[in-house]
Amino acid sequence: MKQIDVQGTAQAPKAPVSGPPSELPGRPRLAWIPIRSLSERHRSRILAHLLELPERDRYLRFGYAASDSQITHYVDQLDFDRDEVLGVFNRRLRLLAMAHLAYLTTHDGRPATKAEFGVSVAARARGRRYGSRLFDLAVLHARNRGVQTLIVHALSENTAMLRIARNAGAEVVREGGESEASLRLPPETLASHVEQIVEDSAAEINYHLKNQARRVEGLLHTLAGMAGLGHGDDSPTS
Repeated sequence: MKQIDVQGTAQAPKAPVSGPPSELPGRPRLAWIPIRSLSERHRSRILAHLLELPERDRYLRFGYAASDSQITHYVDQLDFDRDEVLGVFNRRLRLLAMAHLAYLTTHDGRPATKAEFGVSVAARARGRRYGSRLFDLAVLHARNRGVQTLIVHALSENTAMLRIARNAGAEVVREGGESEASLRLPPETLASHVEQIVEDSAAEINYHLKNQARRVEGLLHTLAGMAGLGHGDDSPTS
């Protein structure tokens, strides 16, 4: 089971305003948000993000009230070689939102033409349409991997997630307390690959700028602390 929402705080480099792929009609273009592909080295940040989710958000994201141990097991099982994990970081490089794009396989282990989307958003990061942007970027990545159908499994009460899928043109089938949204994707094109390259490059630059800024901030903090050694609490602060 999966859910949607998100925040990211980033003073990003100039980047083209990006929204859903042009082949998906009826969607307004959204302001650009730096969304970075995550890798093995981000596993601990992913775990910290998911463990911070309150009980209600865990229930919507996974379809049950996932315990800490169950979330830890989920994170341990993430396969960054097979699937894609996308994340939004704030300026301190805390992971505020992440999406898991799981590429499905056939019974004999061959790649299927379907992928499943799931997303989580920190409670403090709601209302900024990060869920929609993560969904749009996942659509782009899936298209460029030859995926024909994007699937979202969600609780029927997860109206935010289902609304995002419906707005993209997905067909939603409800069976009691659970729903499945199925979105047919347009084929990959040269333009879709160029768009992904631009998106990924801009997000990577943004991430490194944040990392450098964080290091400078840490260095300044350390120097300020060293300058204060030997002074009492009444030492002036300028």
